[in-house]
Amino acid sequence: VQLVESGGGLVQAGGSLRLSCVASGFTFSEYVMSWYRQVAGKEREWVASVFGDGAGTNYADSVKGRFTISRDNAKKTVHLHMNTLKPEDTAVYYCKARLSRIRVEYWGQGTQVTVSS
Repeated sequence: VQLVESGGGLVQAGGSLRLSCVASGFTFSEYVMSWYRQVAGKEREWVASVFGDGAGTNYADSVKGRFTISRDNAKKTVHLHMNTLKPEDTAVYYCKARLSRIRVEYWGQGTQVTVSS
């Protein structure tokens, strides 16, 4: 099982980034895919989730209206489109796959996003 994130980097406030997470080793379409983020010294924070069929999404209030999560089951990929970035969005962003009925979840290694003011 592998989740590999990419797309992080340094961007100015107000800019945009698109994160990607490519999955392998499990039945991707069955899993709820989520993005989390973590600042050093703080707890990991949930950002957004998308259900297996891609129709259902949820967002943390702090990113609602600015971030969009999407998935491509054929490519086993989930994206996080981040617009109007703020310095407080600076964090390591992690991809997570979860299948509740068997209580299994997988995490990626993270990708750094830094937003300069």
